[in-house]
Amino acid sequence: MKVILQLISFAGLVLTIIPALLTFSGIIGMDTNKSLMLVGMILWFASAPLWMHKKREDQV
Repeated sequence: MKVILQLISFAGLVLTIIPALLTFSGIIGMDTNKSLMLVGMILWFASAPLWMHKKREDQV
């Protein structure tokens, strides 16, 4: 389960970086960029907290 969540999170990060580069190079338009980055942001913020939570040993 943790591996699946990590893959979803990293896909979200990719969707926030790659569209910006594609827009800068003129391959996609600004509206497509905004849509892809919104999806990436939602994926990241929905999945990352579920696998990044670490319980510290000194907390009881």
